[in-house]
Amino acid sequence: MRPSSKIAILDAAFRLAGRDEGSVEITFDATAREAGVTKGGVLYHFPTRDDLVIAVGEYVVHRVEEAMIAKLGKPLDQATAAERIRAYIEVVAAGRLTRADLAIYAECLANPALSGPWETTMSRWLTLDDVPDAAQRARLRAAHFAADGLWVAEATGVLAPARADRARIVDQLLELTR
Repeated sequence: MRPSSKIAILDAAFRLAGRDEGSVEITFDATAREAGVTKGGVLYHFPTRDDLVIAVGEYVVHRVEEAMIAKLGKPLDQATAAERIRAYIEVVAAGRLTRADLAIYAECLANPALSGPWETTMSRWLTLDDVPDAAQRARLRAAHFAADGLWVAEATGVLAPARADRARIVDQLLELTR
């Protein structure tokens, strides 16, 4: 099997998660078909479905973190809580978090054993432990939760903001980080 087949399998599972056909179809058979490999090729890299879902979760959250790092423009450990939350909002606002990201996130949350990659990565970004002021913590958490809502609305198409209102909404979210 060629060295890139593992990445091809992860890409394929991610594409499957983003399809509009309803439920997430991350099965060995569907993933193998989508990746153009055999089911045995998928099983070689991911012996169980949980192994596959965890790997896809890691793959997705790594992509999200790379986008946030690019928005942050400096090392994570040098950023304030407001800067970290702002980077998250900017990634959501850029449309970087998609239906596929949401489907993978939901799949991982449905089974706590699979949510480790999300919790580990996102807790570093969204923690407010370094914010002593209660009012600032509340503003930043409100901005974070509202950005989550924007992501869900746009990824699902349910109550997504009108195009004319979207920029104002994002500006309001970013204002909460100041």
